[in-house]
Amino acid sequence: MGALVIMAPLSLAAVSRAWADSVRKPTPAAVLGPFYRRLAPHSSVLYRPGDPGIPLQVSGTVYSTKGAKLPGARIEIWQANGAGFYDTTGTRYRDTLNANIEGEYAVLTAIPGHYPGRVCQHVHYLVHADGHKPLVTQLFFATDTIFAGDPDRNFTRDPLITSRELVRPVLMSGAAHSIVANVVFDLVLETA
Repeated sequence: MGALVIMAPLSLAAVSRAWADSVRKPTPAAVLGPFYRRLAPHSSVLYRPGDPGIPLQVSGTVYSTKGAKLPGARIEIWQANGAGFYDTTGTRYRDTLNANIEGEYAVLTAIPGHYPGRVCQHVHYLVHADGHKPLVTQLFFATDTIFAGDPDRNFTRDPLITSRELVRPVLMSGAAHSIVANVVFDLVLETA
């Protein structure tokens, strides 16, 4: 015996919205940069009391372009410290972490300082996940003074920013003596 199913008709717009919600645009790529070093330690806390700069909590989720979360994705990050210096002999402000079972990651670091030869504050990323193309990108901060309060108009002041999508808002939290900057930076990888 067959079953009869009665459904409300779906408009083309509703179908398009549902499809678009399940598809994500890949995170724009950026240059690897001169300070990449392999084999960074696994530590989700890079900022230490007394370090220069404002503590920064960066978190996000790693997705495929099909919208699936990618648990176990390997995320390497590196950056200048709050004073604008890279550790070129050790492993300070460098991390390797793996996305959790929900594809999420988080790291406590510092808002990087400006350094000679580079316009904007930034954090470098190299992301790997099975069955996906590696992603090399950078995170930039909407609060960077170079944007003069308008990253939509001024993001091109740094010729290495490949897309406005890489400039993220910064939300401050905590009491006056314990302020922490918070940034969400989701990563979307293309299938290999």
